[in-house]
Amino acid sequence: MGWLFLKVLLVGVTFLGGLYPFVDFSYNGDTRGQKPNFVIILADDMGWGDLGANWAETKDTVHLDQMAAEGMRFVDFHAAASTCSPSRASLLTGRLGLRNGVTHNFAVTSVGGLPLNETTLAEVLQQAGYVTGMIGKWHLGHHGSYHPNFRGFDYYFGIPYSHDMGCTDTPGYNHPPCPACPRDDRPARNLERDCYTDMALPLYENLNIVEQPVNLSSLAQRYAEKATQFIQHASASGRPFLLYMGLAHMHVPLSRTQLSADSQGQRPYSAGLREMDSLVGQIKDKVDHTAKENTFLWFTGDNGPWAQKCELAGSVGPFTGSWQVHQGGSPAKQTTWEGGHRVPALAYWPGTVPANVTSTALLSVLDIFPTVVALAGASLPKDRHFDGLDASEVLFGWLQTGHRVLFHPNSGAAGEYGALQTVRLGRYKAFYISGGARACDGAVGPAQRHEPPVIFNLEDDAGEAVPLDRDGAEYQGVLPAVRKVLADVLLDIAADNTSRADYTRDPSVTPCCSPHHVACRCQSARAPARLIYPQAEGVRKRQQVPAPDAVKLSL
Repeated sequence: MGWLFLKVLLVGVTFLGGLYPFVDFSYNGDTRGQKPNFVIILADDMGWGDLGANWAETKDTVHLDQMAAEGMRFVDFHAAASTCSPSRASLLTGRLGLRNGVTHNFAVTSVGGLPLNETTLAEVLQQAGYVTGMIGKWHLGHHGSYHPNFRGFDYYFGIPYSHDMGCTDTPGYNHPPCPACPRDDRPARNLERDCYTDMALPLYENLNIVEQPVNLSSLAQRYAEKATQFIQHASASGRPFLLYMGLAHMHVPLSRTQLSADSQGQRPYSAGLREMDSLVGQIKDKVDHTAKENTFLWFTGDNGPWAQKCELAGSVGPFTGSWQVHQGGSPAKQTTWEGGHRVPALAYWPGTVPANVTSTALLSVLDIFPTVVALAGASLPKDRHFDGLDASEVLFGWLQTGHRVLFHPNSGAAGEYGALQTVRLGRYKAFYISGGARACDGAVGPAQRHEPPVIFNLEDDAGEAVPLDRDGAEYQGVLPAVRKVLADVLLDIAADNTSRADYTRDPSVTPCCSPHHVACRCQSARAPARLIYPQAEGVRKRQQVPAPDAVKLSL
């Protein structure tokens, strides 16, 4: 158990007053100037059209637009799934959900998470001498060994799942609205079945719950502060670093911040975009002032906008999924229409990634893992297949092409979770299933199976309005190739080393800093925290351990 005590000591140390807990940045090797740093920022539910550089109607992303002007913008970049947990699992493993086992979202009461035999990007870089930090939304399991600190991250600060999966005292904007956390034993007024009224949203720093419920109004600024402090300490240490940020923006609830109040006449979504843009701008400024020439910053999104949230959802730009709209229901988040998975993406690395370049290469969140591993001079795990590709030559401006084929898994709309029933092949996109997602008007398009598939030519029809004529030469020419690539990937997955996530639920694993208080409300910043320990022989067991006393470490 000695190794476990050391791990808990390293990840649990904090200063009084909530100052930054120092990670052990020391390293015996000399890596300064040799290995690049990586900052990966993942927005939540951000539409392709929410980036001003993509869509002229958007005026709220001045810092991101500046990053686009100083780096590379990708206009055909895709999330690996159209909902939270599967997309994040693919980012950290470079593998589709049918391989890594994560095919749908984890719950507050989930016992499992990203399967433990899956190797994360952070684990690979740790072995290569990197110090690793994760700030923000995790959503890949919080119980036992599924916590970020046991998945390769030396430091963690954030919420273990989506920030609508618990009540707060500052509930913000949602559609429909949810109530604040109760303060006494009287039952809360549950306005909607999707509202969490009996469990407050927790904020973790490493293994400690430091606040429950979270103050959403100050969360963005706290994320920015923690990120800039991590970058500062890591840069000063001489060790290369990985910082992975899972932003709360633009997922509901949107916070009622001072920025929102100052935005006279501006809808909450626009104010939220401006707040997110400001957060990213602070991180970029810190990179520019500490490690500009040796830090690669990658910004993208986990999936498209959540259409059923109406005015609190983002813009899909020209990717309107018109065929589905005509049928009823949403063509955005949870679906495999372009609006569900085509996301903003920017790469920034002065002197390495050429400035003011727009790339039309077909790329994916799946590519982040193999690309970063290659740039770090590390090696991919040898006992499994990957769906992502090393996009380094695209980033350097040497190539203009990426994938020939992408597969878009079912993500909560029609069809079985994780199944590959939508195929992108060059300019063509084939649907074997459609429907099943709720739109703003409450309508849910009927689930429809298509055999033979419905095929669109995205080069001529970005809005996916009119499918190819099944009797036409163009359709008949591409159909055999679609069938072949789909059959090939399913055979490859069947022969691969695949995982299966544990989706069982147990209310006792719900994060709770003070189980004797209403909604697990913490009574002070020094309240005991529930720590989860991995035990020998793979047995995990929850233990109640008081938060460690403040200890000062020197770099």
